[in-house]
Amino acid sequence: MGKIISIIGGTVAVVIGLVLAFFAWREAFILGIEFLIMLVLILGGLIAVVAGISEIKDSLTANKEEDKKEEDNNKK
Repeated sequence: MGKIISIIGGTVAVVIGLVLAFFAWREAFILGIEFLIMLVLILGGLIAVVAGISEIKDSLTANKEEDKKEEDNNKK
């Protein structure tokens, strides 16, 4: 029974919070959403850049290893 009460209480709190955020603090709510969108775009872009750099480094390392193996095979 306590679990159901906590779910209902949490749902009521979320609904009241959303209503207050949207109607009473509309400007602050919209500003917060705009900030979150900007933050997600910046962090997503950073992650994409880091992943791209890492992939390029891995590719270069793999190419060097393949060249080294070919040199060793040619020497034999």
